[in-house]
Amino acid sequence: MTYIHALILGIIEGITEFLPVSSTAHLDLSARLLSIPTSEFLKTFEIAIQLGAILAVVIIYASWLKRSRELWKRIIIAFLPTGIIGFVLYKLIKSILLGNIEIMVWTLGIGGIVLILFELLYKEKPKTVSSEQELETLSYKKAFIIGLVQAIAVIPGVSRSAATVIAGRSLGVSRQAIVEFSFLLAIPTMAAATGYSLLKEASSFSSHEFSLLGIGFVAAFISALIAVKTFLKYIRNHTMIGFGIYRIFLALALLGILYS
Repeated sequence: MTYIHALILGIIEGITEFLPVSSTAHLDLSARLLSIPTSEFLKTFEIAIQLGAILAVVIIYASWLKRSRELWKRIIIAFLPTGIIGFVLYKLIKSILLGNIEIMVWTLGIGGIVLILFELLYKEKPKTVSSEQELETLSYKKAFIIGLVQAIAVIPGVSRSAATVIAGRSLGVSRQAIVEFSFLLAIPTMAAATGYSLLKEASSFSSHEFSLLGIGFVAAFISALIAVKTFLKYIRNHTMIGFGIYRIFLALALLGILYS
């Protein structure tokens, strides 16, 4: 991997992490197109640069996070299922699921269809309170259910963001509130995944590889800042059908790579 590769992958991570399109699939496809050899470092790199995207969310929502203990309670409750499943299945996820293009083809395609059907069938209820107030009063039961559904995203291609949004809206949470909750829920989810992965693998990295991680981190941070703010503006007036269609086309692209 070169510094240019690290920069490109960092930008892709920052843009796709919070969109319902699967950042993992985009990183894997990009690595293949850039002819970056599959390795343990590449897998760890794709996980670790998520820290940059996390930092962007922390900065954007700093005021919420500082003043709202109730919001933090719901974030932690929703995080628990993913945290437990990710810890227990870490070896399986990294050795078998990550980089498995066959799995990603199916999860991207099926996820795209589900997203389109959900948007066509689900009717949005009028929003009466701010997103922050709505999330602060979200029941612990609903927060836990949202976390359970998010845990499915340990499977590459599922999209943590899409799973969270569909679960939340099915439980009556408004589109904007659940999108913002998915941003906030990414903080403990990705921090735990990154921290655990680095704890297991960092001792084997060279100084060059740490430099690559640094470049990817900064690129993910800057691009995530832009992506989160842009996505929030987009979902105020648009459905996610476009993302569903995009996922299906991406699945077909991966299918072409698989059989080329």
